[in-house]
Amino acid sequence: MTAVKSPVFKLNNGIEMPALGLGVFNSSPDTTVAAVTSAVTSGYRLIDTAAAYKNEEQVGEGIRASDIARDKIFVTTKVWMSDFGYDHTVNAFDRSLRKLRLDYLDLYLIHWPVPSAFETTISSYKAMIRLLAEGRVRAIGVSNFSPEHLTDLIEQTGHVPAVNQVELHPYLGQTELREVHRKLGIVTQAWSPIGGVNRYGQKAKISTEVSDPLSHATVVRLAAKYGKTSAQIILRWQIELGVSPIPKSVRPERIAENIDIFDFALAAEDVVAVSALDTGTRGGWDPDHVDLQTFGTII
Repeated sequence: MTAVKSPVFKLNNGIEMPALGLGVFNSSPDTTVAAVTSAVTSGYRLIDTAAAYKNEEQVGEGIRASDIARDKIFVTTKVWMSDFGYDHTVNAFDRSLRKLRLDYLDLYLIHWPVPSAFETTISSYKAMIRLLAEGRVRAIGVSNFSPEHLTDLIEQTGHVPAVNQVELHPYLGQTELREVHRKLGIVTQAWSPIGGVNRYGQKAKISTEVSDPLSHATVVRLAAKYGKTSAQIILRWQIELGVSPIPKSVRPERIAENIDIFDFALAAEDVVAVSALDTGTRGGWDPDHVDLQTFGTII
């Protein structure tokens, strides 16, 4: 099988980031090594993990097992809110590097804002600015930030994040937020890009009326039209929007399928049709109402 190559997005500091990557949220340590190795073999050059996922060591092992040069792979991890604060964040960064067994990171993100104690979020970001200046990380950003969170962060630090990674799928298109990102020069990155959070997230735990975008009639129709799977249609839709999706899978055939989206393009009216599925409903947590108690000490 010939590996598929992802195009790249240029971040606001000039760094190039692969447009599509592998996410490893909920990937158990015993499956993560094989998933990462399979992804790199299939052409992925972006791997996204987090301290809270408890699989950074396995991500590093999978990268080394792939036998691809380190500078060819874009590695992202995130600081968890239990490590917020300037010194705590520097220590957490060092800990993540040790677990990954890397000399530097490509992208370091604040995993969630903590609106009820936003000053600690700010302190963490100031520490990340220092790590960026020292050359220990090539780019820094945030995850799950609203427009208001971004405004406060930029006003208090003077630094615009390179990336904001948020829940984004056909049922939550984040149109307003994407426009804010466009104006600020922030790349929008999508976690749960094919809507898996609608099956495992908070909404799914309290409701039996959970809808999966993969089975929506519009997506199924487009899959038949283009000779692709529903997941490929949704991922291609995000690429057309200028969004960076990071789908998660541990199955080699699904991992290969998810990156095989660069040999076709959706017609403009089909992009509009998928965008029209937006209900504005989250499957995951609301960033305006999260803290350590929301998740426990660490997820």
